[in-house]
Amino acid sequence: MYLLGYDIGSSSIKACLVEAESGKIIAQDFSPKVEMQIIARKVGWAEQEPELWWANLKVAHESVLRKSGIAVEDIKAIGISWQMHGLVLVDKFKKVLRPAIIWCDSRAVSYGEKAFEALGRKRCLSHLLNSPGNFTASKLAWVKDKEPQIYKQIDKFMLPGDYIGMRLTNNVVTTIEGLSEGIFWDFKKGCLSREILDYFGFDENFVPELKPTFGIQGFISTEVAGELGLKEGTPVCYRAGDQPNNAFSLNVFNPGEIASTAGTSGVVYGVLGKIDYDPLSRVNTFAHVNHSNEQIRLGVLLCINGTGILNSWIKKNIVSAGISYNDMNDIASQSLIGSRGISIIPFGNGVERILENKGRGCSIHGINFNTHNQSDIIRAAQEGIVFSFQYGMKIMKNMGMDIQVIRAGNANMFLSPVFRQTLASISGSIIELYDTDGAAGAAKGAGIGVGIYKDSKEAFASLEKLAVIDPEVAEKPQYQEAYERWENYLGK
Repeated sequence: MYLLGYDIGSSSIKACLVEAESGKIIAQDFSPKVEMQIIARKVGWAEQEPELWWANLKVAHESVLRKSGIAVEDIKAIGISWQMHGLVLVDKFKKVLRPAIIWCDSRAVSYGEKAFEALGRKRCLSHLLNSPGNFTASKLAWVKDKEPQIYKQIDKFMLPGDYIGMRLTNNVVTTIEGLSEGIFWDFKKGCLSREILDYFGFDENFVPELKPTFGIQGFISTEVAGELGLKEGTPVCYRAGDQPNNAFSLNVFNPGEIASTAGTSGVVYGVLGKIDYDPLSRVNTFAHVNHSNEQIRLGVLLCINGTGILNSWIKKNIVSAGISYNDMNDIASQSLIGSRGISIIPFGNGVERILENKGRGCSIHGINFNTHNQSDIIRAAQEGIVFSFQYGMKIMKNMGMDIQVIRAGNANMFLSPVFRQTLASISGSIIELYDTDGAAGAAKGAGIGVGIYKDSKEAFASLEKLAVIDPEVAEKPQYQEAYERWENYLGK
């Protein structure tokens, strides 16, 4: 008996097959092997073709089935995770009307800011827990204003995972978690936000049917069964945005538990058991995977757009051809704490929420051409990313979050000893690394949704802890000095 999970990222699409009884990963793969194309027709824009997600899902899916050699009849449930805050539009024939406007696209900032002021900052935050900001609702408002010919053809808007769910099942549905990340959910009233719909002039019929995060959301269609080699009628019974799902993958389910990722973007995500928000909306609060009107479970999301993408930029443009990310990590470790005086502000991937939706850009400070070398620059980039995490975690702590242990998958930036040790030491938190990823989490979510697992404790009984990183107490002053220098440059 097996569970299948898909993770729809902006860099790649992952597929993972999990044996339900043991919880072990049987096969996994991703596509493409280089970063997936992001279309940037103007500065601040970021789009992807939804058909590209589907094409790469098929490649990863076929690889997983081939590697595993299992009978598809033994796949009992499918789950989906996706890049958050995107906008996919389809007409009444379920045809995509334009490229998806994805999470790091900043064209709609002004629409969100105007809504924030018009609806009232306090009312927005107390009901929506966020400014409409640059989220899905604001992106839809941009389409309404700038592309009226497309807007009038809309039958439904979707998040990226809803689109994949539609392709799998032919059903257009969403969840509370999905609506909340789009800023369509009223937490005070526990329903779809009429105020957002009315303010932007959206037709309520654009909103997909609401389904539970864990539960039957549709069944593999006849057409897709033939296309993917799956059994017709296999249930799709879990979906969640990548950061709530990543936290779920690390068994972060209850108040006080913290998860982190550091891929293209970087995230620290903690669970709250009460309705709360940051007054400046620098960190964001959404429904966690197990949230309901009866049991409040909110995910406080600190997101840094300029994370792994900075590391990737350095790999493409600074280091020699053939140098791998592992090689870069080794090179970074040859420098010293504080990168011998270099500070890098990493915000070169659009506007940043922790900076109140301002586009600060990336900048490098303190280079001496006579003394600094490649190792100092690579380490300064990794430290700059960590320091942006620390800057945001200070906001989370002011909301009452107690960050003592950070759980993360053993992947991406967390593979760097410099990155993870700097994060542990500057935050004073223990870091626990686990053998899991978003696609595996989506598979186990499907196991809960179909009833194979009774709860998250049972689903993650086999979760393997790979390493523990403790803060370097003796070197704390050196990390603190480097952070304060970084923060001073940020403020200039």
